Amino acid sequence: MDTDDRYRAGDRARREVLGDEYVNNMLRGWSPAAPLLELITEYSWGYLWNRDAVDRRARSLITVALLVALNRPRELELHVGGALRNGCTVEELAEVALQGAVYAGIPSGIDAMHVIRRVADEMHGSAQQEPTDG
Repeated sequence: MDTDDRYRAGDRARREVLGDEYVNNMLRGWSPAAPLLELITEYSWGYLWNRDAVDRRARSLITVALLVALNRPRELELHVGGALRNGCTVEELAEVALQGAVYAGIPSGIDAMHVIRRVADEMHGSAQQEPTDG
């Protein structure tokens, strides 16, 4: 696959997982970000997300686990939505957050649970009020 093919495949995968609205608006129109967007599209999405060894569902779980460990809530929110679109269940994502709490720290696990709940509620239209943590 050449660079142009990899970029096109990456753009397609990125849109399928993250949605057109996000892809169309993420740093678009700001020329200093263009090289970063090309890198993300060609390599993260065109190369990695299009490999056959791991399906998108599993790749989503891996990505969520890494983002929990790194405590990156903005990207975690985005990829929780992608994981749900890729067929992951809320229960599976909660297990990733639980394991993340053990290996990456309780605060990361708590933050991840909040993100998972919020994104799942938004996507499934069943928002519930969260109790405060104790």
